[in-house]
Amino acid sequence: MKIYTKTGDEGTTGLFGGQRVTKDAARIEAYGTIDELNAVLGVVRTLGCAPHRDSELATLQRELFILGADLATPLGKESSRIRRIQSDDVERLERVIDDLESQLPPLSSFILPGGCPAGAQLHIARTVCRRAERGVVHLGHEEQIGAEPLRYLNRLADLLFVLARAVNQDESSPESTWP
Repeated sequence: MKIYTKTGDEGTTGLFGGQRVTKDAARIEAYGTIDELNAVLGVVRTLGCAPHRDSELATLQRELFILGADLATPLGKESSRIRRIQSDDVERLERVIDDLESQLPPLSSFILPGGCPAGAQLHIARTVCRRAERGVVHLGHEEQIGAEPLRYLNRLADLLFVLARAVNQDESSPESTWP
């Protein structure tokens, strides 16, 4: 299979089900930012986290592929090949957040992004996640997408913040606070 198809040369791309849309459509922007977030998590994984952190990042990357496919597939174009993000996925993120927070000092002020390279990159991932969330909100104003993609991204941004703190703690990298 060739990597290039030439079908997008005029600024359109295909959705599952055959519909063609412009590459700047809200749906494309939303799942494109999910793809960017997945790439940022790939960078984090190259920076050498503890194995249990790397395992969680790999799980998140797989879930982001599910979310991207979900967003690339308009509701009503169901397929057995496309799994949509479910409430179970959101609940899994909540369990991970709760577990991580139980191992971290409580927050008493804002944390400035930074720390070790992986921790700092996770803060970047968090901001990309929030941008993806804004894109999904925008898409939801234009089309029905269901509630779970937005809930998932909201929890994921929280998880990425807590995970940045945990990775920095793993590396004995102190947190800088504001003010």
